[in-house]
Amino acid sequence: MAKKEVTVEEKLRALYDLQLIDSRVDEIRNVRGELPLEVEDLEDEVAGLNTRLSNLAQDVANLETDISNKKQSITDSKALITKYEEQQKNVRNNREFDSLSKEIEYQELEIQLAEKRIKEFKAKIAQKNEVIKGTEEKLKASEAHLAHKKGELDAILKETEKEEKLLQEKSEEFSASIDKHLLQAYKRIRAKVKNGLAVVSIERGAAGGSFFTIPPQVQLEIANRKKITIDEHSGRILVDAALAQEEKEKIDSLFA
Repeated sequence: MAKKEVTVEEKLRALYDLQLIDSRVDEIRNVRGELPLEVEDLEDEVAGLNTRLSNLAQDVANLETDISNKKQSITDSKALITKYEEQQKNVRNNREFDSLSKEIEYQELEIQLAEKRIKEFKAKIAQKNEVIKGTEEKLKASEAHLAHKKGELDAILKETEKEEKLLQEKSEEFSASIDKHLLQAYKRIRAKVKNGLAVVSIERGAAGGSFFTIPPQVQLEIANRKKITIDEHSGRILVDAALAQEEKEKIDSLFA
């Protein structure tokens, strides 16, 4: 038995059905919109803030170690001063006394310098703690925002996952019924045009979404459904409004 030849009208109907299904998939993805990217950006932001907090905490720990070292240095200098003062009591001449006095003076300067450094380190710690506080507040807000956006995305995914899966299955099913070259042309046009609309109906004498009027003779040819017509301005495949309405009702009832 010879294989039934597919008419141009049947091809147009199959193409428009596929367009309606693919457009619905696009709509679902548009509802998600920028949400997946927003969630990703917020996750990166939270990770960055956590890294910053970790680095700041390490900076504070290093400064506290520096303070501890300077305090030990002061203790050591004081011990040396006590030692030199004791030695001064038993010197044999002025030269030895002066030499010890210089050592005491040096250690006193070391103490002053260490105390100055401790003040500087404490000021830096106070400054870092302010930054930590601000960063923690920002992190808390970002985590709350992330949780909210994740909740939004999860809700949309849960709501649309089943429909999207069904639509994808139908898209593949309808694609299989379309001639390979015609399907490639449809996909090529769809990839190039705005909103992914490769097949559009004529609305008010122009291609859907276009302002360029289609000559009456061409409109008549499209309505006769004897050949596939490409809009010379937008590059889209054109179908008549009646066919478009019939196929829309068919697809709507299919997914009702």
